[in-house]
Amino acid sequence: MDTTAVLFDRQSGQILSTLTGHSKKVTSIKFVGDTDLVLTASSDKTVRIWGSSEGGNYACKHTLKDHTAEVRAVTVHATNKYFVSASLDSTWCFYDMSSGLCLAQVTDDSEKVDYTAAAFHPDGLILGTGTAQSIVKIWDVKSQANVAKFGGHTGEITSVSFSENGYFLATSALDGVRLWDLRKLKNFRTFDFPNANSVEFDHSGSYLGIAASDIRVFQTASVKAEWNPVKTLPDLSGTGRATCVKFGPDAKYVAVGSMDRNLRIFGLPSNDSTEDSAQDS
Repeated sequence: MDTTAVLFDRQSGQILSTLTGHSKKVTSIKFVGDTDLVLTASSDKTVRIWGSSEGGNYACKHTLKDHTAEVRAVTVHATNKYFVSASLDSTWCFYDMSSGLCLAQVTDDSEKVDYTAAAFHPDGLILGTGTAQSIVKIWDVKSQANVAKFGGHTGEITSVSFSENGYFLATSALDGVRLWDLRKLKNFRTFDFPNANSVEFDHSGSYLGIAASDIRVFQTASVKAEWNPVKTLPDLSGTGRATCVKFGPDAKYVAVGSMDRNLRIFGLPSNDSTEDSAQDS
């Protein structure tokens, strides 16, 4: 895995900036809303906050060293004023975006778990975390209290994603993908996709993307209605392992990362032609 993060211009496919500074692999990257800020997490135990500088490049504004083990995930609060990092040191940290100050470092005294994934609920009031111990935990952000816990997965949780309406949580793990009803706190659907690396709702909540040996896109529905597949995209890397999936605005395209260190852009779903914009990353 690479120690750098690369920012691309989607239209031209050209590199905008290469973020250099981490000493070990970059594990997570997030854009901060419509701002010029970017967050990166790394196996070097740090989180970095980057901002645009002269010439269109990005410079590191803050290097955060509150964790004592690999940082696996960063997630941005709905206000863009705060973010959370999740680490294998059994803690997650709640940060102020502008200062980089850690406002709270949270651990669960009832059980030791290593955090591997994290996502804010759209309302910003709750946080979902995944663990290496196959457990999904839901937290009250204000009180930092663990308010719910989901079991059932086998293997490490690789990602978590809330639907835009806030009713559903999707989780991926080595055994597949599970959908959870947050109103009843129950698992209502399971997709058997071994080695699922990433799961993501689009911004409208209309689609769910799953990255595993290939990429599947599902039309979201209700708890009782069927979630029907609308697109299956091949893993063009030849590795049989797509590592992440993200939707573009209005779900017009899907960005997919793979083990061959390329980023590919697929048109979705009205555009049946596949736009393979492979970029070395």
